[in-house]
Amino acid sequence: MPLLLVAAASLSACSSESAGNSKQKPPAAVGYIVAGTSSVPVAVTLSGRTVAFETSEVRPQVAGVIRKRLFTEGSLVHAGQPLFEIDPSLYRAAVNQAQANLASARASAEAASVKAERYRPLADMEAIAKQDYTDALSQSRVAKAAIAQNAATLDTARINLRFTTVPAPITGRIGRSLFTVGALASASQTDPLAVIQRMDPIYVDMQQSANDLTALRRKLAQGGVTAGTTDVHLQLDGGTRYPLTGTVQFSEVTVDQTTGTVTLRARFPNPDGALLPGMFVTAMFDQATDPNAILVPQNAVQRDFDGSAYVMLAGADGKAVRRKVTAERTYGVSAVVTAGLVKGDKVIVQGLNGLRQGAAIKAVPSTAPQKVAPPQGDKSGGIGAASRKGG
Repeated sequence: MPLLLVAAASLSACSSESAGNSKQKPPAAVGYIVAGTSSVPVAVTLSGRTVAFETSEVRPQVAGVIRKRLFTEGSLVHAGQPLFEIDPSLYRAAVNQAQANLASARASAEAASVKAERYRPLADMEAIAKQDYTDALSQSRVAKAAIAQNAATLDTARINLRFTTVPAPITGRIGRSLFTVGALASASQTDPLAVIQRMDPIYVDMQQSANDLTALRRKLAQGGVTAGTTDVHLQLDGGTRYPLTGTVQFSEVTVDQTTGTVTLRARFPNPDGALLPGMFVTAMFDQATDPNAILVPQNAVQRDFDGSAYVMLAGADGKAVRRKVTAERTYGVSAVVTAGLVKGDKVIVQGLNGLRQGAAIKAVPSTAPQKVAPPQGDKSGGIGAASRKGG
């Protein structure tokens, strides 16, 4: 019986000691940062496709058989450079005929003019009827008009003869020839003879949701954000970064009814021809700047089961406070908080493991130096001993 009483007393003493130790458990030490506003760019990433700066179809303006191809397929051609030669025989003959008709008209006009000049004094003396002079003068004027008509016909014939040589309308890279030597070409044909594309500079057409663009414009109008830069960077397939920077030129004024997107066009230098028309690329640029964004370390933003974000704050009463925030994007190593925090909030960034709402905390700035206590029972003369001596 005495042994049982002693054991019970011992257990009671241990329980009391354990409860005392639990009540005396110190608050959790946490480190915090003070939230402040920063100017953060609103970056967007859009899918895009490269488009030639200029595209021109090489088409004949007269009909005839192609006699020569005067270029190398895939080469760089210059504006005005001859590309095809159409058989000029008929057009040269038309020029010769027009020249002869013009010479005949000039001779007839000269004779009619001389006749009218001779009739004028005779008509004044009433040696001939005045009607005869009037008729001669009219014939002279008709002959002069015939000269102008035949001169215009000669010009047309010469133009058609010049069109038998088909030149390059623009400077650029020419593709394959769609017609071979011996093929019949005509001005009304459906297919071009070839296609020339100018690729330096080159365009990139980007697709952005109309809703996102409308929301951005609303924020710009309300002053929530300011206009960003027009510099654009490209990422090619495979993750390769295009080394040159482009510039946003304009956005379309209509929305694509099938996709609900608006096209934005950027212009890029392409001196080495690395970008080819039709390539799929990813465009990245800062479309706006948020002057009142709050940056916090990414590890400070935690997620609930539903995906909503929250942070833990150091309350004024020495307790942890849980607060929901809006953090939909990152900037460098930080999360961008656009709602839920105000300037001056103490955001806990250290000691978050197991931290709950209302837990007692001892908050210190995260940049404050931390004291390292020696292990219990350390009798050595190492770091712990030195700390005790220094303390």
